[in-house]
Amino acid sequence: MGGASVKSTAKRCVTANFLSKGSCTNQQQQRFCTSTRSSHNIKKTRDSKASVFLFVPSRSFSESSYSNSKSKLGLLGWYMGKLNSHPATTKTITTSLIYAASDMTAQMISSQSSDSLDAIRTLRMAGYGFVFLGPSQHLWFNAMSRALPKRDMLSTLAKIFLGQGVYGPVNTTLFFSYNAALQGENGGEITARLKRDLLPTLVNGLLYWPICDFATYKFTPVHLQPLVNSTCAYAWTIYLTYMASLKKVSSP
Repeated sequence: MGGASVKSTAKRCVTANFLSKGSCTNQQQQRFCTSTRSSHNIKKTRDSKASVFLFVPSRSFSESSYSNSKSKLGLLGWYMGKLNSHPATTKTITTSLIYAASDMTAQMISSQSSDSLDAIRTLRMAGYGFVFLGPSQHLWFNAMSRALPKRDMLSTLAKIFLGQGVYGPVNTTLFFSYNAALQGENGGEITARLKRDLLPTLVNGLLYWPICDFATYKFTPVHLQPLVNSTCAYAWTIYLTYMASLKKVSSP
């Protein structure tokens, strides 16, 4: 009977919408409804505190974490953002700057202390990186990733073979021809230069580039491959710009 009475009292309290505006009439109802009201208020207070505890600090923590991570990334984060939003342009500018730095390094190594840097020569090298090498690297590495998407040993070796057998010779031939033409050499002189310099350069490249290509194709994500390749090209370009700066072949 006691249980039925309590249930009946609860039903009447709920029906009367006591929690919002109702009241109780007898002592038993008064005690039960007061207890119900207190429980409701305590639950509401706990929910409110929980929402403050869980929501507000987590938001502050999220904003703080984002701000800290962004500040820690710094220049690298900015560069990666540009690489993601403007991949071809970013790779092209990067390659151009690396070629310019390589040429200045080559000049400082080979020139006398009293000699000044040849700015025109450096601009030629930067122009080649910007106009030819940067865009071609972007297209080449994307094509390789589509044709041979895996990073297993067989796919990596195939990419290295194609790079050394196709991309490397074409790029080196174009580089020597471009540089010679801007120095005023005619078609016959450019051909003679290629006969003299192209094969030794390609042979020396076989001692250097397969190692760089292996690291590039095997371990580097596609969008970063031109950057890694251009970084490897820094040392190689010092040698390449030296070869390109050799005197033209004398006409017989």
